[in-house]
Amino acid sequence: MQIYADHAATTKPGKTAVRAMLSCMEQNYGNPSSLHQVGQRAAEALVKARQEMADCLGCTAREIYFTSGGSEADNQALRSAAWHGAQNGKKHIISTAIEHHAILHTLKQLEEEGFSVTLLEVDENGRVTPEQVAAAIRPDTCLVSVMFANNEIGTIEPIAGIGAVCREKGVLFHTDAVQAAGHLAIHVQEMHIDMLSLSAHKFCGPKGVGALYVRRDVPLRSLICGGGQERGKRAGTENLPAIVGMAAAFREACAAIPAHAAYVSALRDRLIAGLSRIPHSTLNGDPQQRLPGNVHFCFEGVEGESLLLLLDAKGICASSGSACSSGSLDPSHVLLAIGRPREAAHGSLRLTLSEENTSEEVDYMLQVIPEVVSYLRKLSPVWRDMEEGRIPHVI
Repeated sequence: MQIYADHAATTKPGKTAVRAMLSCMEQNYGNPSSLHQVGQRAAEALVKARQEMADCLGCTAREIYFTSGGSEADNQALRSAAWHGAQNGKKHIISTAIEHHAILHTLKQLEEEGFSVTLLEVDENGRVTPEQVAAAIRPDTCLVSVMFANNEIGTIEPIAGIGAVCREKGVLFHTDAVQAAGHLAIHVQEMHIDMLSLSAHKFCGPKGVGALYVRRDVPLRSLICGGGQERGKRAGTENLPAIVGMAAAFREACAAIPAHAAYVSALRDRLIAGLSRIPHSTLNGDPQQRLPGNVHFCFEGVEGESLLLLLDAKGICASSGSACSSGSLDPSHVLLAIGRPREAAHGSLRLTLSEENTSEEVDYMLQVIPEVVSYLRKLSPVWRDMEEGRIPHVI
């Protein structure tokens, strides 16, 4: 048996997306910027895909810009807001300590360019409050960027409340919704969101394509110079098959959110309940306000890399955190931010489920994971010292 439980890293492209992409490559192979009939058919497909994305987010088609993925969309949103702020003497940005590195690394660069950055602390569940955001806003604040849902521990942030604070204060609000889009209901107008990033491969679309929503009166600066594609805000011939596949996948995912969320949440809760029985383990992330498919644990006395390799040998595909940080020996910045000791943070496991997973697969994981954790602990001299009282347990 092989179980894929790493959907937060990427999802398998769905049949709807694949069919849409194949049809586009065969029928709409033209360049959308060409004036002849073949090009104009491609342009019509581009217009349709943009409208489908907009319909799912509650905005207009002209507020959607296509990118190569979530990281590019994050970069363009932050740099556009920073540029606009600097033009008006505002060079302060607010974010959180648990953002994706696409946000944190861009903020680091902006600091080196003279901007001031405030990273808000989160509580033990990874939540930041609208009140924290309000208290941090200064006269020179040009942007607040808070992720919709955390990519590691699955915590969902109070986005509508934060958006309302930012709108009241006249500060731009961006949210990295890469993990949320297609899994949680999003309405950018009702939530007072000015900019939003998403990536297709997180909701059964293709890799290498994403989108950035930008409210119509928010200035956007291009990161890539060249032609006039994307209304002059993102040069380069559009990857039309990927864009069409993303739109098809997003439309399908958004329509199924209520049913899929209920099904996947039930699997998630069973898995959490079972893994919680492992001694000296702890669930990471908010117990209630979390993504439907996210299960994230720390197991004391276990190294995450060894855990992943043994689980893979038994047919379980999982991760220890963000796929973008795999190979790093440093403990997760997210786990440290919510107060996990470094020793415990090294023994983390992220299982992320989808509607493709089954109850039988959950049963198998609940059988195998405790056995693997127990096996690794028997090999650990640190665990032996803890059990014999020479050093204290941290969980």
